Amino acid sequence: MARLNLLEETRFEKLPVSVFENPKAASLSVAHRIGKLIKEKQKNNAQAVLGLATGATPIAVYAELVRMHKEEGLSFKNVVTFNLDEYYPMQPNAAQSYVTFMNENLFDHIDIDKNNVNIPDGTLSLEEIPAFCLNYEKKIGDLGGLDIQILGIGRTGHIGFNEPGSAPNSGTRLVTLDDLTRRDAARDFGGKSFVPTKAITMGVGTIFKAREIILMAWNKKKAPIIKKTVEGEISSEVPATYLQLSQHVEFILDQDAASMLTRFDTPWLVKDCVWDEKITRKAVIWLSNTLKKPVLKLTEDDYNNHGMAQLAVEKGPVYNINIDIFNKLQHTITGWPGGKPNADDSQRPERAEPAKKRSIIFSPHPDDDVISMGGTFIRLADQKQDVHVAYQTSGNTAVWDDDALRFVEFNIDFSEKMGLDTTELKSLYQNMRSFMEKKKPNQIDTPEIQTVKGLIRKGEAIAGARYCGLADDHIHFMALPFYESGKSQKNPVTEADVVLTMELLQKVKPHQVFAAGDFEDPHGTHIVCFNIILEALKRLAKTEDWVKDCWLWMYRGAWQEFETHEIEMAVPLSPQEVERKKMAIFKHQSQKDTAVFPGDDPREFWQRAEDRNRETAQAYDSLGLAEYEAMEAFVRYKF
Repeated sequence: MARLNLLEETRFEKLPVSVFENPKAASLSVAHRIGKLIKEKQKNNAQAVLGLATGATPIAVYAELVRMHKEEGLSFKNVVTFNLDEYYPMQPNAAQSYVTFMNENLFDHIDIDKNNVNIPDGTLSLEEIPAFCLNYEKKIGDLGGLDIQILGIGRTGHIGFNEPGSAPNSGTRLVTLDDLTRRDAARDFGGKSFVPTKAITMGVGTIFKAREIILMAWNKKKAPIIKKTVEGEISSEVPATYLQLSQHVEFILDQDAASMLTRFDTPWLVKDCVWDEKITRKAVIWLSNTLKKPVLKLTEDDYNNHGMAQLAVEKGPVYNINIDIFNKLQHTITGWPGGKPNADDSQRPERAEPAKKRSIIFSPHPDDDVISMGGTFIRLADQKQDVHVAYQTSGNTAVWDDDALRFVEFNIDFSEKMGLDTTELKSLYQNMRSFMEKKKPNQIDTPEIQTVKGLIRKGEAIAGARYCGLADDHIHFMALPFYESGKSQKNPVTEADVVLTMELLQKVKPHQVFAAGDFEDPHGTHIVCFNIILEALKRLAKTEDWVKDCWLWMYRGAWQEFETHEIEMAVPLSPQEVERKKMAIFKHQSQKDTAVFPGDDPREFWQRAEDRNRETAQAYDSLGLAEYEAMEAFVRYKF
């Protein structure tokens, strides 16, 4: 099951944790445990009572259970289920309801008796809820309790909808949702204002009565709350920490969700390490930051007192280690992201030759290029590299309705001034207005509105790329089919997405490819776009010689930044270059002020980018390196 051989508990971890290589392997493990329980109960002519969760985390578990039913004959006739929660108020046939979610992902595909399915009722009156909740608890109790309860975890530390402040003995009840929980759900509802403020949820006490509790978590977004839950003190502020009191709980994590646990993040505090270059760099930078001392001022006592005595003995004296790490950090800094012509490139992140490189900057949305690497973009163009930019998606879902109307109104006025017939255009405009007046939250726009919104983003992207120095024939709009669903939930990637990408790569034959590597993008578009590029390059590598000389650089910026120890190329920006980058971002006017999908960060995108670039420069400065105004960071991906 690709379970990592890293299951030892440490003094930092306060409950059992199993870590798997990826979410799929972890999900298969959980699904097979559930399947095993169901079969054992069937042998004894007994019912299996399951507590089920919703959200993205258990989807692969349910998919495997469906596969086991269809391909292996696993029957669910003896299964009774109780879902953790439901929004309130909520109609069961609504797209966002957990009834819909469970039917689509599990119940409609198996042979379970629908009378054995229990989900909190979001249609009740307020007066009816207390009695319903008591009956929900009684139903579970009459069946002998839950055999297995599966859980996800919210970034507030909620399990079910037991938000901060929940009591450890709480039962099923109506609760008020935390603001962060509602923000996380905003995309499903078409905006936070449409997310219900309340929910009906099983209580912590109800969950605790299960004979087996499995909490699952995937991706780095969950890593901070997992660390708090597993290694922190029990607190009502993080309700999941109550699980430390259970003798029947296990956390099932992928590597990313587990990445901030001490045994993975700073393993030298837990056990002896294999001190390769990667972990040595991370440890020395960690020590420098922990002690707030430049790298070259770290002493043997500093190493010995912070779990790094083994490193000092094996690789010392420590001053030599410090110098080595300092030099490696210094060599990541370059003002020539396309390589410096006629220079010794043995200590530089990029090759000197060819002096003029063909580069493609892939931008998942029409503004990621300038937000995340606008300074480097401008630098490449200024240094006469042959730069192309490719906008992978239209970004049409991220434009306000009134902006779309405004552009059509301009078109009508302009056409009238030019003496052109506007009859059809006015009719189209009225249809758009009528649709928008009746539009429901998260409703798919009409094709005409999608087109207008896409053209707004396209015009802004052209303006930004021109400002950075590109000719129009070097600006490419891919409109990858997976994105063009017209809704926040995108279509699966198909062969067409990969083929379009291969065709562009083959046309340009780049020496450098820049791609978005900030996979914490809350919309998931960045990682989808990156994987399409990777698949295209891997296929081309089988037949095309130029791919052997093509380097793939990952950039970040809009949602997160690389850790200092990860950075392989740091491009410093002067105050003037920071200002030029900001002006390039300003070309994307529809994304200024309040963006449609801003994520958790209240700052505008230009502010996030500017602050993160300055923070990267400050991180280098604090380690004892040169002080710059700002820096953009890159990591090379070797495919």
